[in-house]
Amino acid sequence: MSIQHVLVPTDFSASAERALDYAIRLARTLNARLTVLHVMQPVPMAGVDMGVALPETYLQEVEKAVQAGMEEALARVTAAGLTAERLVLYGVPFQDIVETAKARQVDLIVMGTHGHTGLMHVLLGSVAERVVRLAPCSVLVVRG
Repeated sequence: MSIQHVLVPTDFSASAERALDYAIRLARTLNARLTVLHVMQPVPMAGVDMGVALPETYLQEVEKAVQAGMEEALARVTAAGLTAERLVLYGVPFQDIVETAKARQVDLIVMGTHGHTGLMHVLLGSVAERVVRLAPCSVLVVRG
């Protein structure tokens, strides 16, 4: 099996940063291309029904932080002598990771362990677990 395209989902956590480092080393060794993906989850709007709304500047700041995180990730890829595609989507992380892998015919997903612990983990599961179960390709989960 040839690995030519690696998808690296990131939430900018320490675990995701380690996964990006791993993916960079792997892509350099295999001469593969990288796609760095961040999925922004929709902001729950329950507060709007209660008369509480998020300031528009909050959403702008979140988007600015995501863009800065993506620029930093791409700078690390470039510093390693590689190029990568940057992709920011709005949706449910595990679904968009899996759909991106399918649509872009990714050979491998490299991602960090990150997510909920305790009761939230039991109720919601982890993004990494769901991606491993549903992905159309192999998934390498890099431990934190």
